[in-house]
Amino acid sequence: MTQEFVIQLGREALWAILLVSAPLLGGALLVGLTVSIFQATTQIQEATLAFIPKIIAVLVIMLLFGPWMLQAMLQYVGALFGDLHYYTFIR
Repeated sequence: MTQEFVIQLGREALWAILLVSAPLLGGALLVGLTVSIFQATTQIQEATLAFIPKIIAVLVIMLLFGPWMLQAMLQYVGALFGDLHYYTFIR
C-alpha cells in the first residue's frame, strides 16, 4: 500500500461521512437557529426548548433520509470490500 493509496482511502471515508451526516447536521442547524431566534425575540431562556425540537427534527430527518443514508453507506462499504484484493500488506 502506497501513501497515496492510504490518503485516497481516507479521503473517500471522510467524503462518505460528510455525505451521510449532512442532512442530520443541516436539519439540526436550521432547527437550532430557528429556536434561537424565537428565544431571542420572546426572551424565553429555557434550556429544554433548544434540545427537544432538535431531537425531534433529527428523528424526523432520520425517518425521511434514513433509506438514502443506508444506501450511501452500503455503496461505500460495498466498494471498499469489493476492492479488498488491492489492500495487500507487504512486510
